[in-house]
Amino acid sequence: MHTPIPPSSLSAPLTLRNGAVVPNRIAKAAMEENMADSGQIPGESLRRLYETWAQGGVGLILSGNVMIDPTALTGPGGVVLDERQPIAPFKAWARAAMRGGNQAWLQINHPGRQVFAAMGQQAVAPSAIGVNMGAYSHLFPVPRALDEAGIAAIVGRFVTTARLAEVAGFSGVQIHAAHGYLISQFLSPLTNRRTDAWGGELRNRARLLLDVVKAVRAVVSPGFSVAVKLNSADFQKGGFEASDAVQVVRWLNELPVDLVELSGGSYESPAMQGAPQATEGAPQAGSTAAREAYFLDFARDISAVARMPVMVTGGIRRRAVAEHALKPSEGRPGVAMVGIASAMAFEPKLPERWKRGEALEIEIPSVGWRNKAYASLARMALVKLQLRRLGKGQQPKHDASPLLALIRQQVITKRRTRLYRAWVSQARLESSSA
Repeated sequence: MHTPIPPSSLSAPLTLRNGAVVPNRIAKAAMEENMADSGQIPGESLRRLYETWAQGGVGLILSGNVMIDPTALTGPGGVVLDERQPIAPFKAWARAAMRGGNQAWLQINHPGRQVFAAMGQQAVAPSAIGVNMGAYSHLFPVPRALDEAGIAAIVGRFVTTARLAEVAGFSGVQIHAAHGYLISQFLSPLTNRRTDAWGGELRNRARLLLDVVKAVRAVVSPGFSVAVKLNSADFQKGGFEASDAVQVVRWLNELPVDLVELSGGSYESPAMQGAPQATEGAPQAGSTAAREAYFLDFARDISAVARMPVMVTGGIRRRAVAEHALKPSEGRPGVAMVGIASAMAFEPKLPERWKRGEALEIEIPSVGWRNKAYASLARMALVKLQLRRLGKGQQPKHDASPLLALIRQQVITKRRTRLYRAWVSQARLESSSA
């Protein structure tokens, strides 16, 4: 006799609001790979990387940032999907990413002011407020405040990218409204100082997100999933708070949103990298101190009001922690899914190994340098090294040197930046002569 799998099991399937089924409760959360081929399209390396994850037992794969505007990238080597891009490489990517019978969604995004000056592009934002990173602020251009026409154009770009994602064969999209990118900038009173219908009270600041969700849902089929990634808080005094996130989810309840992922932070306060800071309205979770499941307490609060499944991401690397996140605790519900990012760079078959009963704990290398900014960059470089190795069909290298990884990443970034700037210039030339 078949025994039903309890919903608190990592192996339990998850039925979304639109009827689509995710085969288990583990998602490969988004990581920015910066591994696009020339022309900002997915190539063999990304296909091999995603196929490796798909065959590792994951229920859902969320892509790294797929940019909606070729002149607004979070970094060189980013994938761009708009009406000018060839669709065939994206179809091949989708097939590879769904090889294991899992779902695969593109995370679609506009960075707003969080673009690097070296990329040579004009930054836009809700207000003309630059990124404040102390001595490193000069690395980011001061953005231009968007006008009504610019906002409408960005909504249209989200729609185009989502529609093309479905054409390519992906099973959904995730609208990125977290980590200090453009929609998150509109949500936060620190970056949104507007006095028109797009600023001021929270309802106005949430307007861009709600408009994008409605516009995307209107052009894709009912079975195509539409999800949102939302900050639980900015972790900055006076910023977007946990109570704001609860209210935004209440508004999303009224829309056909299939899943909400909870994260937190921005470039200025990188809580998503395991450094959440206490802020008004955002209590420190006990699990945060252990540097694993950073946002679980927030996600439980959101789950109590959300009508759609809630997923939590942030530092999860142990099966016991993932299972705990799914279960009710202290009178609050569990989450519906767990997202795992860095751990799956170091062990792409982690879900399958957990399914076999291995109590496997993935050790993410720590970088204890005195300069915290460089230590963070080195840690990210170590993760990206593993992604590149998987994209080449190699095994992860757990004992890689942080210093060498950082140097190598800087060399790659400079080379890819030159290629990107040349590509944009050529695209503009062709556009002006058309």
